[in-house]
Amino acid sequence: MAVAAAQKNREMFAIKKSYSIENGYPSRRRSLVDDARFETLVVKQTKQSVLEEARARANDYTLTEEEVILQNAASESPEAEQAIQKAALLLRMRDGMGSLARILKTIDNYKGCVEHLETRPSQASGIQFDALVKVSMTRSNLLQLIRSLRQSTAFAGVNLLSDNISSKTPWFPRHASDLDNCNHLMTKFEPELDMNHPGFADKQYRERRKEIAEIAFAYKYGDSIPSITYTEVENSTWQRVFNTVLELMPKHACKEYKAAFGKLQEADIFVPHRIPQLDDVSNFLRKHTGFTLRPAAGLLTARDFLASLAFRVFQSTQYVRHNNSPFHTPEPDCIHELLGHIPLLADPNFAQFSQEIGLASLGASDSEIEKLSTVYWFTVEFGLCKENQQLKAYGAALLSSIGELLHALSDKPELRPFEPASTSLQPYQDQEYQPIYYVAESFDDAKDKFRRWVSTMSRPFEVRFNPHTERVEVLDSVEKLDTLIWQLNTEMLHLTNAVNKLRGSRFE
Repeated sequence: MAVAAAQKNREMFAIKKSYSIENGYPSRRRSLVDDARFETLVVKQTKQSVLEEARARANDYTLTEEEVILQNAASESPEAEQAIQKAALLLRMRDGMGSLARILKTIDNYKGCVEHLETRPSQASGIQFDALVKVSMTRSNLLQLIRSLRQSTAFAGVNLLSDNISSKTPWFPRHASDLDNCNHLMTKFEPELDMNHPGFADKQYRERRKEIAEIAFAYKYGDSIPSITYTEVENSTWQRVFNTVLELMPKHACKEYKAAFGKLQEADIFVPHRIPQLDDVSNFLRKHTGFTLRPAAGLLTARDFLASLAFRVFQSTQYVRHNNSPFHTPEPDCIHELLGHIPLLADPNFAQFSQEIGLASLGASDSEIEKLSTVYWFTVEFGLCKENQQLKAYGAALLSSIGELLHALSDKPELRPFEPASTSLQPYQDQEYQPIYYVAESFDDAKDKFRRWVSTMSRPFEVRFNPHTERVEVLDSVEKLDTLIWQLNTEMLHLTNAVNKLRGSRFE
């Protein structure tokens, strides 16, 4: 069965749907930050394994990582095979400049276009010159060109250098439908892994978790979110937590959370006796901020979870924590998602901040994913903010965990101002309450600081989300920037006209 080239390329970075057991992930309470670190290790090991398998299949042990990706892209379809590919080749010439004619002739034979050519004396023993050749040709012909040049005794080495096919820039989703490939889990079913999990000894609970997880695994872009018929026990667990949040919210939650919570109550979505269905919540969010929900089977890898936010998609679990531990869960469950995350995703300012974290993650390096995950941990999960000189909670892990909320707002932890550069390096605590929390002056202030920090990241391009097409656009050419500037100028014209009309109406 044919596999999409993008997904083939992703095999160089993402592993199985669930790989914690196979790779020895410790069965303890974890966070998105720790997942990012573990994912980096597993991806490094798996990339090498995938590369070795690809070389064995091709019976060519000289294949580089870039060539494997190029082969995967070319094999997707006849159209992909004939797509024009730009690439850079480094050739080590034994016979001096006389080999240049052979290079150009071979490129011409494979209907390639030379876009750049330069040579320099080689420092390698037995090699006279190194030649850098940038070409443009079909993917199929490029692969044949590389093989042909390698067969020539005139060259000691022919290497495909990283270019726009390089695996050093990880695959990332470009359209909301690509999120079907962003469902890799860091765990299998947590109750089966951890003897300390409240549901470890409850076979019926474990089967229920598995049943709900399979529903999420089967979900595809465009599907309606499946409804879950929650049991009386599950609704009772929700009610206990809901009523406690309702009691603590007026004093401890930020005003944006309280306002959105009230709207969810008015819409008959947040009620004490019934767990909300994700489809109803998703429709509510779409109307207020354009965010939508997607069912997730469990805790996603950091890269996949953050990538979803770029499309204003929040991946939410649908299972419920064990009823023996209603006020604590070792991993995200739907009560955490609904009571912790959903209200603020209905706030335009906070929704924008969440999306910008997601956009910054697209194409980011593994180390930058770890830093972004840490920023997410200390803001979206455990963030505090100032409101009329008083501390208020906006982090989802605080608002859905009574003990941690009261601890964060007591005089026990250390409070620091939110500065992304330092926050992103802060070690986190995943076994006990956080000893350190970061305080934002406001959501606007947090966004401004975050934008300045992101601009220093190593990613060599910018991205923007087009809400009309649900597509992420990579701004890596003058033509794309010209188009965007034209669109923005049109928007500015409409805004200017609106301002002038408002000003004019005041004096009539």
